[in-house]
Amino acid sequence: FDVVGVAEPNPEWRRKRQDDPAYRGLPWLSETELLNTEGLEAVAVETDVPDLIPTARRCLEAGMHLHLDKPGGESLAPFREMLELADSKGLMVQMGYMYRYTPAIQLCLRAVREGWLGRVFEVHCVMSRMDGMEYREWLSQFRAGGFYIFGCHLIDLVVSMLGRPDRVTPYLRQTWPEKDNTVDNGLAVMEYPHATATVRAAVVEVEGFRRRQLVVCGDKGTFDIRPLEYNGPNPLPTTVRLALSEPAGPHEAGCHEFEMPTPKGRYDTQLIELAEIIRGEKGNPYPSSHDIMVQEALLAACGIEQERSVEG
Repeated sequence: FDVVGVAEPNPEWRRKRQDDPAYRGLPWLSETELLNTEGLEAVAVETDVPDLIPTARRCLEAGMHLHLDKPGGESLAPFREMLELADSKGLMVQMGYMYRYTPAIQLCLRAVREGWLGRVFEVHCVMSRMDGMEYREWLSQFRAGGFYIFGCHLIDLVVSMLGRPDRVTPYLRQTWPEKDNTVDNGLAVMEYPHATATVRAAVVEVEGFRRRQLVVCGDKGTFDIRPLEYNGPNPLPTTVRLALSEPAGPHEAGCHEFEMPTPKGRYDTQLIELAEIIRGEKGNPYPSSHDIMVQEALLAACGIEQERSVEG
C-alpha cells in the first residue's frame, strides 16, 4: 500500500490524534480531497462507530474498496444496503474482524471444516477486558454496551464455523446500575440443530485479556485456544490444546499442546489479503452474505431487531 493521507473532519479528534506516530509524515486531507485523490483504490474507514456505515457508503459511491471497522451499526437495513451497493459496483468490503487471520484461529477453522473434531456440539468463547469510567460512558450509547463492540468478533467466528443460528438469546447485564447505565457484561446463546455456542464479553473483568478464549468441542475432538491474544506488558503466547480420539490432519490421536506464533502486526495479514483481492489474485473468503449473517446474529445477541435477525 501507498498511503496517500488521512481525513478527520472532527477537529477535536484531530487535535487528540494528529501527533500519533502512525500519522507521521502524512498529509491531512478533507474527505472530498481524499476521495478525489488520483489513483486511489481503497480506503480504511475507522471513524467513530456511529459514523461507520454512512462514511462507508460515501466511499463506495466514490468507487473505493473498503477496510471497514466494526460493528456494522445497530440497524440491519443500512448495513445490508451498504453491502448491496458494494456488490453492485464490484467493490470489496473487508470487515475489521482481525481474529479471522490469527494462526491459531485459522488452524481451528481448518480443524472444523476438515472434520478433525467430528460433529461440533459446543462452542464457548470469551473476549473481555477492564475499562475505566470514560470508556464506559462512551459504551453507554449502545444498547448492548461492551458486548456490542467486542462480542461481534466472537459471533463472526461462530458463524464461520456453524453458519446461521436457529435462535439467539441475549443475557445483557449491568454490574453497577447505581453508577451508570452501561451494559458491561453480556452472554449470548446461539442455538443450532446439533450444537450450542456461548459468547461472552465484558469490560469489567480483571486481566480479562488473559482469559480471552475459544473452545470448540466435537464428538471426535476438542480445540482449545487461550489466550486468543495478550499483548500487555508481559505478552503471553497463544497456546493451543488439541485432543483427538483418532488421527486427524497431521496429528495423531491423543492430547497435543503447542504454542502458535503471535502476529507482529495485528492487522497485517488481513490487509495483505485485501490487496490480493483487489488485485484479483484471490477471491473474497468472507462475502457479503457471511457479513450479513454475522450482523443478523449480532443484533439478535444485543436484543436489537431480534425477531427479524433470527428469522432472516
